[in-house]
Amino acid sequence: MNVGRGEDLELALSAARAAGDALMRRFGEAHEVTYKGPDQPLTAADIEADEILRARLLGARPDYGWLSEETKDAPDRLRRQRVWIVDPLDGTRSYIAGRPEFAVSIGLVEDGQAVLGVVYNPATGELFWAVRGGGAWCQTPARREAVRLHVTARSTGDQAVLLASRSEIAAGEFDPFHGGWVLRPTGSTAYKLARLAAGAGDVFLSRGPKSEWDVCAGVLLVEEAGGRATDLAGGELRYNRPDPHVKGILATNGRLHGYLLGVVATLPPVQRRTAARQNEEEGG
Repeated sequence: MNVGRGEDLELALSAARAAGDALMRRFGEAHEVTYKGPDQPLTAADIEADEILRARLLGARPDYGWLSEETKDAPDRLRRQRVWIVDPLDGTRSYIAGRPEFAVSIGLVEDGQAVLGVVYNPATGELFWAVRGGGAWCQTPARREAVRLHVTARSTGDQAVLLASRSEIAAGEFDPFHGGWVLRPTGSTAYKLARLAAGAGDVFLSRGPKSEWDVCAGVLLVEEAGGRATDLAGGELRYNRPDPHVKGILATNGRLHGYLLGVVATLPPVQRRTAARQNEEEGG
């Protein structure tokens, strides 16, 4: 099947809206929370959104692979040239708490490289998207026409805005940044990356493990908005790997990236959490 990225983008946007509508029907309710494992909360909304995305995305592109937080991993994805990498509800803890800081995240990977990304926060109505080489864009209820996104131009750390997880702030992981930095607690990894792409912050740092579905779409947004995102050693992020986890992430407006990599190298070690626990805590 020879499908253009424009068609894939329209499909992903439609699927994100449908999953977001389902999430909003349950948002603000009391949720029955089960656990996939220690510190891995799961709600009916996670499952419903995953089913919607899978039906729409794979239903229209059956030859694409599939990697989702809420679907059992299947090794056949490793043989596919194109793979959907999705998180149907990134920021589950925020969702449960009634905070509008969660997102539907849809990435499309081709030969290990992200080529399309959609991040949708249905609580705020912010819809972000990017296609590799075509820029990053956003649409909001207040401004229906698409607006091209650009990262900030800040080139010094003084008063730079660092988007961070509440749980990591509470654990003291950003204590070395107090003083010249402005910490802005925000839920959902995907949403933080989208907000960084939109210029609402200068840096996003998490030294805890992440999964590919947390970062795939958002990292492309940052890159297409003029920023940079790497692992903590400055390495390029690749996707659809046998072990779909990332050992920390640094995303910046690009100008601050080299400086931040140097700062990260000097930070004291943090108590490592499991990837599953860290991913869920991003909602907090």
